[in-house]
Amino acid sequence: MPTPPDAAPHGLADDVFVFEAPFSLFGVPVGGRMTVLRLPDGGLWVHSPVAFTPERRAAVEALGKVRFLVAPNLFHHLHLPDWAAAFPDARVVAPAGLRAKQPALRIDQELEDTPDPAWAPVLDQMHVRGMPQLNEFLFFHRPSRTLLVTDLAFHYPRAVGWKLRAYLWLDGVLGRFAAPRFLRLFTKDREAARAALQRALRWDVERVVVCHGQVLEHGGHKALHDAFTWL
Repeated sequence: MPTPPDAAPHGLADDVFVFEAPFSLFGVPVGGRMTVLRLPDGGLWVHSPVAFTPERRAAVEALGKVRFLVAPNLFHHLHLPDWAAAFPDARVVAPAGLRAKQPALRIDQELEDTPDPAWAPVLDQMHVRGMPQLNEFLFFHRPSRTLLVTDLAFHYPRAVGWKLRAYLWLDGVLGRFAAPRFLRLFTKDREAARAALQRALRWDVERVVVCHGQVLEHGGHKALHDAFTWL
């Protein structure tokens, strides 16, 4: 059987790899993306795992040993159980609140305001407070100037299919890098969210890897600023 095209990683920079995968939200094909970072010790840090397949597992293992499996918010955890079972020695890392939401999921470590010493040499993180239903963390890979965003922003410069175009239009993200409108419903404390984004804007961001849409290769700092002027 041939290897599915989305099982192969795409290298964005040194030690930064992404995997694309189909994903539907309420029947809308929004697509998904997993990011794999190789840490200085050679271990792998896996952000927002997509659907598990033997082919994807083999492709990840070819990059190194999986040390961390990261759920970056309270929504992106659906495929974690399969990856955690496949890599029992990897630490499953998630925001506070996911244990209560998914008690059957093995969680070894909760994300905090400061990065773990294992990834702090190359990776910063920011807890975006004020959105407790989402509870998302931003991550910034300093060597490649790459920001990892999960559901705080989408990037669809083009969209195929009327369902996807309609969904993106309703959410205010059709044809651009932007924060989806549903974030306004999730935002319970604008001041706290604004403070977190202002701290994130101190990072020297060039590239933004979103979980939904296309990677933004250049101009990430301005794009992040413009996406959150509503705060």
